[in-house]
Amino acid sequence: MAENGTVHVEPMIAIVEHEGNVALDVEEEQDSEFQDVDRPWKPESIRVATKTFSLRNMLDAIDEGSLDLAPDFQRLQVWKPVQKARLIESVLLQIPLPAFYFAEDRDGTLRVVDGVQRLTTVHDFVRGGADGSGGFPLEGLEYIDDVTGKRFEELPALWQRRLNNTQIVANVIDPSTPRPVMYDIFKRINTGGTPLNAQEIRHCMSQKRSRDFLRDLTTVPEFAIATAGAMDRQRRMIDREVALRFCAFSLMGEQGYEPPMDLFLSRATELLDDPREVSDTQLREIEQIFIVGLRNSIDIFGEYAFRKWPEGEERRNPFNRALFESWTVELARVGRIESASVTRGIRTRARHLMKDDPAYLAAVTASTGDRMRVRNRFELTREVIASAR
Repeated sequence: MAENGTVHVEPMIAIVEHEGNVALDVEEEQDSEFQDVDRPWKPESIRVATKTFSLRNMLDAIDEGSLDLAPDFQRLQVWKPVQKARLIESVLLQIPLPAFYFAEDRDGTLRVVDGVQRLTTVHDFVRGGADGSGGFPLEGLEYIDDVTGKRFEELPALWQRRLNNTQIVANVIDPSTPRPVMYDIFKRINTGGTPLNAQEIRHCMSQKRSRDFLRDLTTVPEFAIATAGAMDRQRRMIDREVALRFCAFSLMGEQGYEPPMDLFLSRATELLDDPREVSDTQLREIEQIFIVGLRNSIDIFGEYAFRKWPEGEERRNPFNRALFESWTVELARVGRIESASVTRGIRTRARHLMKDDPAYLAAVTASTGDRMRVRNRFELTREVIASAR
């Protein structure tokens, strides 16, 4: 601990090995990933049309920006070269591809709900990768030996035309479909080998404005220090989710929270996407107070920030989303804390709360999306901060 009473922090990575894979240093929430909405949707509000496109149409749309692949969206599973090559081989063999799902915005832009990896693969092969690599060679084919090792421009003209002219079937979700219904459609069709989690679905549904803003929040230096390695090596957008939680409660407050958490966060995403609701100036203000909340958290808790750290225990527990949202928001509200005695007082009271208050522990452990538990953790966090100042 530094002489001024703050905790000295070294950026660190806390990971464990599990069955040969890197496991995240993030506490799993005990709520279900997708919580049911408390009312059924009317069938007439679900509007999905089936359309046919050529692959050339789709590739042109990607290049023009009218088909959004959410380029910064990284799935946990990325196709290997042989998987990519065999998709191209399937197209050349005229084996029908599974149906795609697109969501249409009111300006006519299409966003890919299901089929990102397939379209990305075809685009990279035909038009070249985003890194300017000029596509990839076909390796590991099973049936078409004479094109092994060739890139798109090296294929015979017949094969090139066949690929470009291949017809795909897409189910297009109409922009008039209510957002919660659209979210539910995303969830229902999300049955692939590595299903999308809630934040990945929101990312697919959102506009560039919110995507870029959340990315920017998670790249400020204070975020990496405050989360102390918990977000490193993860590709499931947990970092974007926790940044979005800060935005949601900063904009609407815990008093404006209505469960389920998934739809509350989706509403926040809509606000961030709409400059009429949240101006560019407000976005900058949110980023500034986000940094304040992170800096205060670092000074108070150090490497234990956003982790359960009860009195008498020095074990470093996993990162906790509920602790992140409540502490960053409340510490941002009070402004920069410069007093070492105040930071010590908050730390002492918070650790006591984590040891001896069952209601607080419940509010950050189980059913964290419950309305009363959300309010309890914010109110108790405010009380701790106020009592130490």
